[in-house]
Amino acid sequence: MRIILSGVFVSDQEEAEKFYTETLGFVKKHDVPAGEYRWLTVVSPDDPDGTELLLEPNENPVAKAYQKGLHDQGIPANSFGVADIQAEYEKLKSLGVTFTMEPTDLGTVSIAVFDDTCGNLIQIMQT
Repeated sequence: MRIILSGVFVSDQEEAEKFYTETLGFVKKHDVPAGEYRWLTVVSPDDPDGTELLLEPNENPVAKAYQKGLHDQGIPANSFGVADIQAEYEKLKSLGVTFTMEPTDLGTVSIAVFDDTCGNLIQIMQT
């Protein structure tokens, strides 16, 4: 068994697509109409057949409350691995990404947290 799909609720799928592809560098994998929304997934360009990230609309009131609750408490909605956290932090900062936590060494792992502009905090991690 393996993880093939993970997701984050987003306030705007078009904005999320732009942020996750143009700013973070993910590649669009699926973009299928689903009523007034889309089944929209992105993947790492380094692993195009790997785990997909679903950019799911937060239109359900429960989804909105969950997303807002995580954000308000400073809890990341997802975590992405990076090879060099300081380099990734500097790159994303130069692209205008807002960080709520700068790279922090926790011993066996270093983490940083940023705002994805779509209602989520996202953690990056170097092990």
